[in-house]
Amino acid sequence: MALWRDAEIETSLMAQGIRLSAPTLEDYENWAKLRGASRSHTEPWEPAWTVDELSRSAFKRRLERYQIDRQSGAGYPFFVFRSRDNVLLGACNLNNVRRGVQQSADIGYWIGTPYIRQGHTRMAVRRIMAFAFDNLGLHRVEAACRPENRASRKLLKSIGFQFEGRARAFLNIAGEWRDHDRFALLNTDPRL
Repeated sequence: MALWRDAEIETSLMAQGIRLSAPTLEDYENWAKLRGASRSHTEPWEPAWTVDELSRSAFKRRLERYQIDRQSGAGYPFFVFRSRDNVLLGACNLNNVRRGVQQSADIGYWIGTPYIRQGHTRMAVRRIMAFAFDNLGLHRVEAACRPENRASRKLLKSIGFQFEGRARAFLNIAGEWRDHDRFALLNTDPRL
């Protein structure tokens, strides 16, 4: 069991039909376009957007946070690209990495509206799980989704995440404290 993070962690991961890469400033235009076009699809499941959410300066601040998280081992953000044409599809992140006796993290993901229900998110989450367990040596990855988010619940269950209960007023989403269903996958669970 690793009690600290490894010095060198991959910044690009490959999976069937997709590539996951650490976000860079060069991704800004495609990210802003996709996020803006997907707002009505993603907004009910995310924290409230800031006034400058899609600005270049907000994106730069996001990249700075990502860099700090990656360097400290607290988080591993990835943008998801389609391999054949390098089109940005969404993102999949490991957040709140906890070491020591816990060896766990949270997973978060979003997919752009044009790419929903095409299997890209499932492939990205499966690849991030392999990264979490095989590369980072984590024991447990947790996920939370709103009870009414049937697509996310179905995705998590299809990968092998186990339902662990409902957390009341767990996250502030779309400006309100919302209940979330909690799921987890252990490194000893079957990977589907």
